[in-house]
Amino acid sequence: MSEAIKQQIRDLLKQHNAVLLAHNYMRDEVQEIADITGDSLALSIEAAKTDAAVIVFCGVHFMAESAAILSPDKRVLLPRPDAGCPMADMVTVEELEQLKQQHPSVPVVTYVNSSAEVKAHSDICCTSANALKVVKSLAEDELIFVPDRNLGRWVAKFVPEKRFIFWQGFCPTHERMTVAAVLAKKAEHPDALFICHPECAPEVSALADHVCSTSGMYDYCRTNPSKKFIIGTEAGILYKLRQDNPDKEFILASPALICPNMKLTSLEDVLFALQTMSPVVTVADDIRVKAKKALDRMLAIPRD
Repeated sequence: MSEAIKQQIRDLLKQHNAVLLAHNYMRDEVQEIADITGDSLALSIEAAKTDAAVIVFCGVHFMAESAAILSPDKRVLLPRPDAGCPMADMVTVEELEQLKQQHPSVPVVTYVNSSAEVKAHSDICCTSANALKVVKSLAEDELIFVPDRNLGRWVAKFVPEKRFIFWQGFCPTHERMTVAAVLAKKAEHPDALFICHPECAPEVSALADHVCSTSGMYDYCRTNPSKKFIIGTEAGILYKLRQDNPDKEFILASPALICPNMKLTSLEDVLFALQTMSPVVTVADDIRVKAKKALDRMLAIPRD
């Protein structure tokens, strides 16, 4: 049955001149059929440069919003509009503006895991892949980092000359991974390297052999001679890691590393979206223009 659905999806993608983007945390079968998989930075870039008329975004709401901000001339479909991000919900424009009033002239660096409205009230965006470069690009020695305190603290270690004002947001999925769980896995697999996402709590990141974004994990595991890795991020990343490295072993650091929002999107949802050309994600022009400035400023920073 799933093969029939996949064929229908492929046919409809061609018919509608559509591109299917899938985040690295999506279900295996969704990643398998996607035209492009990647982390939020890679998908933001692809959304901005694609020639397709329609973007089908298999991810969560803020990602589809970012695609709509960068590509206002394209139709952006989010197969599961109820796929949200708890971290993004931890900051509102009203709260951010209050903090900005307390720290006038201090630039706001906002993680892409945030709403379009919050991006519109920010100076520059970042992802986990480029957060350090974004912070280093600022001339100011003080900044407000929104909303992920863990990513902010991880970046701050590398720029001691800058003062961070941290928003107290976090990713519930990464926060559920404990030191005890990691130590247990390391004891069980003493020959494995532990790599984790900077959204993890600082005490977990401190145990890692390497801390990086999901795209960084792909590169690290591909080029590192080790044959065994303990993976400290959402379980969806295991699909591509195992596809790309069939001779290596990948162990999830904790069974808690499953994001319910990232697992909502099914092949049936993708098919329905293409059949109905809905649900469409749009961003009001007054918000879109301001948010695009923050995203464009991020995208202008060289990746290498």
